[in-house]
Amino acid sequence: MYQEKLLDSYKSAKNYVQDKQIAADLGLPKSRISEFRSGKRYMSDTQAVFLAQECNIDVKEALVGIHADRTQNSSIKAIWEEIAKKLNSQGFQTFGIGFSAISLAGFGQFRVIAQCALCIVWPI
Repeated sequence: MYQEKLLDSYKSAKNYVQDKQIAADLGLPKSRISEFRSGKRYMSDTQAVFLAQECNIDVKEALVGIHADRTQNSSIKAIWEEIAKKLNSQGFQTFGIGFSAISLAGFGQFRVIAQCALCIVWPI
């Protein structure tokens, strides 16, 4: 899960020893960090951007990563994977998301919609 890697990067950047230190910085109960790590809860976009900025991770990478974590739909997860690949090909930092191999077939309309929306942000 990407959010776990984001938490670990932040923890390392701040030289923290315990997750409760991260929780204090985010203004969250300490149990929330373990919920993030286990996948019971997902961090907000604002939290992900804060953590990414504090440890010099591209915020686009962080947002793509946490959105990929959140989705349970394999077709949507494949779209996020495609976005991550596109970011990587444009020279962004390497993703440590660990996407599983997902078949890109079978999500025709989602792919068309995603391509239309993404060509505004990432022209082909």
